[in-house]
Amino acid sequence: MTPDTQLCDIGFIGLGVMGKNLTLNLADNGYRIACFDLDQSKVDAILAQDRQEAGSEEVRIHGCRSYTELLAKLKKPHLVILSVPAGEPVDHVCNHLIDAGIGADDIVVDTGNSLWTDSVAREAHYKGKFIFFSTAVSGGEVGARFGPSLMPSGDPYAWTRIKPVWEAIAAKVDADSGKPIESHVPGKPVREGEPCATYIGPVGAGHYVKMVHNGIEYADMQLICEAYHIMRAGLGMQPAEIAETFRQWNQGVLNSYLIEISAEVLDKLDEETGQPLVDLILDRAGQKGTGLWTAVSALQVGSPAQTITQAVFARSISSLKAERLVAADALSGPEAPVLSGQEKDQAVQNLHDALYCSKICAYAQGFQLMAMASKEQGWKLDFAQIAKIWRAGCIIRAVFLQSITQAYEQNDSLANLLLDPFFASQIKSFQGNWRKAVADATLMGIPCAAMSSALNYYDSYRCAVLPANLLQGQRDYFGAHTFERTDKSPGRKFHIEWSQPGQPQVAIKK
Repeated sequence: MTPDTQLCDIGFIGLGVMGKNLTLNLADNGYRIACFDLDQSKVDAILAQDRQEAGSEEVRIHGCRSYTELLAKLKKPHLVILSVPAGEPVDHVCNHLIDAGIGADDIVVDTGNSLWTDSVAREAHYKGKFIFFSTAVSGGEVGARFGPSLMPSGDPYAWTRIKPVWEAIAAKVDADSGKPIESHVPGKPVREGEPCATYIGPVGAGHYVKMVHNGIEYADMQLICEAYHIMRAGLGMQPAEIAETFRQWNQGVLNSYLIEISAEVLDKLDEETGQPLVDLILDRAGQKGTGLWTAVSALQVGSPAQTITQAVFARSISSLKAERLVAADALSGPEAPVLSGQEKDQAVQNLHDALYCSKICAYAQGFQLMAMASKEQGWKLDFAQIAKIWRAGCIIRAVFLQSITQAYEQNDSLANLLLDPFFASQIKSFQGNWRKAVADATLMGIPCAAMSSALNYYDSYRCAVLPANLLQGQRDYFGAHTFERTDKSPGRKFHIEWSQPGQPQVAIKK
């Protein structure tokens, strides 16, 4: 039997891009890892990379050829982390671990992009066989390697065992500024600062929060793309000029990872033709489903998340490339205006302000959705902590998440981010240019569905009386669905026996 001092701390199954980098991250932070993958070449590759990066004779990662061997190399109680595709592969691994002898006190952590309801079902299904725990991971390849944002949820006892591991490998931020503290040097992890990992709640809550994170990510990306499209098609700006504009924006309130990488994408030249690569990339967007899940969940719980939903629809309509080519010839639109230099500069400033305000609304929609789901599921989500762990390591990391953190720290019962005094004042200051940007894009015939939906969300939310009164009248007319009255106590239902014009109509309590 292997002496306990030589046993590994953690088992890791699944050595794809995310799994490999999470494993190396764990090793950098002092953990001995036993790893396994159905593809033996991936095991061999990570062992070779670890030997190269470690630069010593110390073996930090041990390869295994079976689930049984992996469990045999671990300290008890076992902690096994999975990084496998969502769905059936997760259950495939779990069932093989059961066959290999995993015990009731052992923990299995799913770090894939699982649907949150699947995690809830798995915890119940595997109860008594092992402790199923879930952790959503954001940050992509680089985040996994040098510090991701982690959204764990599940059994509180399991969290006490996992917490030091996750806090060690998570991204770190400066507590005062909210800015990331980064090191991309193998073997030299960041140890100071606040870790971007916090316990979210019962199983499924972490993956739900990550799902909403991805929905906000869809919206954020689409908003940036719409600003780019207006500058490119409406203002006649070249990719390099737009890249420089984005870099200037990244110095202020729009500072974010997505603005930063957008500038780099726009600056990239194609090696074969010398043209801007963005002009050669086919305008047909892919999606893996998490944005769609967010939109569906918003509809299910009745939370208005139209900017997120429009971002999903934007990807859908982009997929209709062949139809759009036909429509471009068949359908007419307005002529693009010719702007003076001063008018162009003002249009760019309008777009800056429109992007900022729209971004605030997208985040407001995401947090509102989480609040409604939290109430429905009884999760008691801590939105200040969620905003904190999104400040680094994840795709939507941005400087203004520090302001969101402060908003919820100052008022943990905040109904909507738009009602926070800081954000209310920001939109008050910038909404004029926001409205001009949306109006100008509309007049130019350039689609800005996400940006305009964000504006409509803001205007709807601040509207004391919406035309839903007429809508309820319509519903009662054709379906006897009843309505409430503004001059009667809340909750009382009324129905009109609708008659022909000129005949008396009487509201009857129902």
